[in-house]
Amino acid sequence: MTAAPAKQIIVITGMSGSGKSTAIRALEDAGFFCIDNLPVLLLPKLTELAGGGNIERMALVMDVREGIFLKDAPRVLADVRRAGHQVDVLFLDSSDDSLLRRFSETRRRHPLAPEGTVAEGIRAEREALKDLRELADQVIDSSALNVHDLKRMVQGRFSPEPTTGPSLSIMSFGYRYGVPPQADLVFDVRFLPNPYFVPELKGLTGKVPKVSAYVLDRDETQQFLDKVVDLCRFLFPRYQKEGKAYLTVALGCTGGKHRSVALAAEMVRRLSEDYGRVQLWDRDIEKE
Repeated sequence: MTAAPAKQIIVITGMSGSGKSTAIRALEDAGFFCIDNLPVLLLPKLTELAGGGNIERMALVMDVREGIFLKDAPRVLADVRRAGHQVDVLFLDSSDDSLLRRFSETRRRHPLAPEGTVAEGIRAEREALKDLRELADQVIDSSALNVHDLKRMVQGRFSPEPTTGPSLSIMSFGYRYGVPPQADLVFDVRFLPNPYFVPELKGLTGKVPKVSAYVLDRDETQQFLDKVVDLCRFLFPRYQKEGKAYLTVALGCTGGKHRSVALAAEMVRRLSEDYGRVQLWDRDIEKE
């Protein structure tokens, strides 16, 4: 194996239709050298060839197109890690219903069922990829994500900026649209008075100062924030010690437009004092 300088290598894998193309483009935009469908057996050679250049971060897509070589992936990835390179395996998944809808919208045939049904292809692909999914360092369920959400999440988790802790994201969401499956910590803020029932605030969002003030200027809100931020400061370094590279904290209210938005922005402000760049994502703020 090569003794070249260590590289950061992101291996993107997962289900067809789950967003692998979006993820690789997101990393390319973030400055990674990207290759789609590189045979896994060529990965050690690629790291060797990149050793003499200025390529420090690489990303590649590896999926069922590997065919018979897919079984070699665990061994090759282990070899590359032993050579001193940082390898993160990102597995993109989605519910069967979401995958069926996406294939229907694009009118594509499933690569593992060119003559059969898409549902048959999905079942076969899950079976073929089950070992890789177990190897994954990170799993993202893209069922409820659009391309912009997925791009933001991938770039947030694999930011090239140096950091002393895990990549942090604070998300607001509405329970009526479902709990975000990618959240590591979820807090329900529906115990707070709802600006939706105040006529002059109903049509606004938690980003508007008078809505934010309505939510934040309460003793129970400040007590809640103190406790949650204190919990996060306790947990984050311990997650980091266990090797967790990213954390998503989700705050939910009924519709994801008022209370959770105001609280998420305040949490970002407080945590940024300790952890620098903290990503903010208001998932449902634009929904009706």
